[in-house]
Amino acid sequence: MHVLLRGRAAIITAASRGIGAGVATVLAREGADLVIAARSLDRLVELAKRLSSQYGVSVIPVRADLTKREDVRRIVDEAMRNFGRVDVLVYNTGPPKPGTFLELSEEDWEYGVRLLLLSAVWITRDVVPHMIERRQGRLIYIASITLKQPLPELTLSNVIRISVAGLVKTLAYQLGRYNVLVNGILQGYVDTERIREVAAERARRSGVSVADVIREMEREIPLGRLAMPEEIGELVAFLASDRASYITGSLILIDGGRTMCI
Repeated sequence: MHVLLRGRAAIITAASRGIGAGVATVLAREGADLVIAARSLDRLVELAKRLSSQYGVSVIPVRADLTKREDVRRIVDEAMRNFGRVDVLVYNTGPPKPGTFLELSEEDWEYGVRLLLLSAVWITRDVVPHMIERRQGRLIYIASITLKQPLPELTLSNVIRISVAGLVKTLAYQLGRYNVLVNGILQGYVDTERIREVAAERARRSGVSVADVIREMEREIPLGRLAMPEEIGELVAFLASDRASYITGSLILIDGGRTMCI
């Protein structure tokens, strides 16, 4: 069996659950050694033990809050200390506070910018010099379908994540000469705790059950179901591999056909 990422070292942020954990599972299966980071150390340690045992790779858990500059720096330091390299950065974040524009405070906006934009800038600044030095690397930013099709109750995500698209395009242009490839993933509805929270918020506003909201979400999708986190991981693994050697600057939809705009 060909293993796509054997010998590679990858960082995955917000990896304790949901999409991040799904990505970590697939990358470990494909042979990558991992640094996984999140605020919940207990969950990270449990995941690290499972992946190491199942796939025979090294998995280093790092407790980190992406809104704190020193925590972000520590993630990359741990990767360099343990593996001496960072081949792949998979940037993922926890969700910002849901709500309409009028429901959000200025503090919510400031926190959202730190969570969804500044953290991406910080960790990119920390890993890129190492990739340039080795003349290779993959930067993969997990964003959201909201870059293409805003969702009414996710104002912070709708507005701030647009900046990640600009970061992807700009870095792809600037780093191509160093063989550092940069891409973004625009995932749709994925079966995670986060999507259940979004469904609960919609249910509260509409006066229906969460189950009804989930069924309505599924009816919006031509494939008729939510994605599994590991399905996002399969796309990440491909983009991180040598098979994707001419893909950079792309924002790739993975949404079961939900988004209708071109």
